[in-house]
Amino acid sequence: MNKQPQIYHTIQQLRQQLQSYQNQKIGLVPTMGNLHDGHLQLVKIAQQHCDIVVVSIFVNPTQFGVGEDFDSYPRTLSADIEKLASVQTDLVFAPSVEEMYPTLPPQTHISMGDIAKKLCGKSRPTHFDGVGIVVSKLFNIVQPDIAVFGKKDYQQLAIIRQLVAELNFNIEIIGADIVRSADGLALSSRNQYLTTEQRAIAPRLQQCLQQLKNQLQQANFTEFDNLVQKSKDYLNNHGFNVDYLALYNPQLQPLAQTDSQAVLLVASWLGNARLLDNLEFNLTK
Repeated sequence: MNKQPQIYHTIQQLRQQLQSYQNQKIGLVPTMGNLHDGHLQLVKIAQQHCDIVVVSIFVNPTQFGVGEDFDSYPRTLSADIEKLASVQTDLVFAPSVEEMYPTLPPQTHISMGDIAKKLCGKSRPTHFDGVGIVVSKLFNIVQPDIAVFGKKDYQQLAIIRQLVAELNFNIEIIGADIVRSADGLALSSRNQYLTTEQRAIAPRLQQCLQQLKNQLQQANFTEFDNLVQKSKDYLNNHGFNVDYLALYNPQLQPLAQTDSQAVLLVASWLGNARLLDNLEFNLTK
């Protein structure tokens, strides 16, 4: 029988419970709910590194821009708790918006700087500042020893690492590898927005990244921009509406000829679903 997690809706109740875990290592997995196997893998990784795992479920309004899907974002708390029970999650923190933000919009702001202005930040200019404030609040409330984030949101992970370093949070950040369907599509809560026809096309996103990686490993540095553009054109000609397809070093700085490692990052609309994916690789085979 699955162990039901303890569920807390207020900061005070959660803090009181956490105080009882003297000398035990606490892990945090922040989520917006609508959980899938990728989220459960984050929980399992957290369990490998600590004694108690807290999963937060909170659809954060400050990271949604005007016209984005905050109101329609799926809220599936009962189903989420059953899934978390299946992996023996200890605690669930599921606060209301009013609990997390007594004042909304908040009067205190966090600016994530230049790293938040590229890639997803170009089309979602307030998104990562909203991520920064909610993650800071969760870190302050839970005070975990470790926190686990998925690499699918590669830019977000880089921004969280920057946040921890610059605000001196004493927290180890673990980046978890992307969990994929059998056909290679990265698991995402937004995949449910895909029609049957679009779902059949969606794996081409990862396939395109793999093909582009192979081309880049065999090309001269001067050819890189052209190869990336050709891959972007290919996707746009096969049903996708590409927001960006970009090549950076792992620190999300412009790639230099001296770099030995790189990452390809893509965000693309396919119908009503905005899909993210990335691929880390060595520039030489």
